[in-house]
Amino acid sequence: MFQNRNFHRLAAVVLLLMAVAVPAVAAPGDLDSADVAEMTMPAVVNINTDKVVERQSHPFMDDPMFRRFFDQQQEEGGNTERLERSLGSGVVISKDGYIVTNNHVVEGAESIRIAFNDRETYQAEIIGTDPATDVALIKIDPTRDLPFLEFGDSDALRVGEQVMAVGNPFGVGQTVTMGIVSAKGRSIGLMNYEDHIQSDAAINPGNSGGAMVNMRGEVVGINSAILSRSGGSQGIGFAIPANMVQRILTALREDGEVKRAWLGVQVRPVTQNVADYYGLDKPTGVLVDQVTDGAPAEDAGLEEGDIILSVDGKQVNTVSQLRNTVSLMPIGHKAELAIRREDKEIAKTVKLGELPDQDVLASTRGENPSADDGIEGVTVRALDAQLRGHGQVPEDIDGVMVVEVSQRSNAAREGLARGDVIQEINGKNVTSLDDYRRAVERDEDRPIKLRVYRPRNESTVSLFIPR
Repeated sequence: MFQNRNFHRLAAVVLLLMAVAVPAVAAPGDLDSADVAEMTMPAVVNINTDKVVERQSHPFMDDPMFRRFFDQQQEEGGNTERLERSLGSGVVISKDGYIVTNNHVVEGAESIRIAFNDRETYQAEIIGTDPATDVALIKIDPTRDLPFLEFGDSDALRVGEQVMAVGNPFGVGQTVTMGIVSAKGRSIGLMNYEDHIQSDAAINPGNSGGAMVNMRGEVVGINSAILSRSGGSQGIGFAIPANMVQRILTALREDGEVKRAWLGVQVRPVTQNVADYYGLDKPTGVLVDQVTDGAPAEDAGLEEGDIILSVDGKQVNTVSQLRNTVSLMPIGHKAELAIRREDKEIAKTVKLGELPDQDVLASTRGENPSADDGIEGVTVRALDAQLRGHGQVPEDIDGVMVVEVSQRSNAAREGLARGDVIQEINGKNVTSLDDYRRAVERDEDRPIKLRVYRPRNESTVSLFIPR
């Protein structure tokens, strides 16, 4: 009896603690999940596309006997065409029939059919697409005013906030799933410009282009991708943030394409090694590796080694943050940059240009990790005619060439590669092995900064090697 009485008391205390320790996560103005589903589902549509793709014929089809038996209509050496059908989702954003979806849902489609949850169907046309962000704008001509959804402020989303995903997974029909915002600002390497919202709301094939909404029924993201080994949801889904989508849609609606602003720098994240080299309290900002000749950044006086801290007052800590922030600004906009140069913080005003068609923001990492001689794990040689010819090093490039790298070295982990030409060490020019050895011996209390020329892609990068 004593034990039972104690048990009930303990259970009551536990229940009381649970009631106190688990507050409601709803924000002011949030609705019940059933209300959110009821108000959003009519404005999320199913998208069916038809695409004709060419399929290469089997080599046996070149045999006349085989071809005659199996495919009398096919010409010798020809390919076959087949109809490929795909499913996706879309979000109605205006009463007159504008719909946002993913580019990969409608790319190459010859026919696009839209179906509402009441089974009303329409044919759609593409207004514009932006493969760099995987956003597409399509349009139908409805016979009535359509239900549509408003965009919310995706920047105001908080990690842990509840969200709902609405779409057509696996073509089973309109479905809603619930979850939370797991992370923000994710870059997963699928598109050129990424700032994904990560969520554990179940997102599956067919959800692409559907809505991620907050608990006020506002679109805060367009579902775009999942991370999965099985092809199904494993609790890691990604959505394009609404604020980015709105900027893209404005450009597509007005011009049918997206023109991006351009700064003209190659940058890398500020790692702990970079922070130690420059004497920063902690890693912050992005490091300018190279300034493109004639670019807006050069005109404004940006230099190699500058650390960009913010753009128009918005803090920048990753390469994707800088790329996204700048690219969506108006061409000709005068961007205010906070720069750390040496030990001072300075301001620079850059009049942004238009991103050239041929410009590709390349990665600053090398293909094969390596290191630096004098630092454990690397062998270098002075450049001679034979090395220049073999490594395709231009005559105007001086330095020492990396010929061997230990894969376990610090330098390898930081990206130095065989074939790299080391031109500077800690700001000192290197034109011979003696220059190289003397430069390595200095400044033993901080990482070594290497200025490296890479013949394979004709680029110059900075590497920071811990001792």
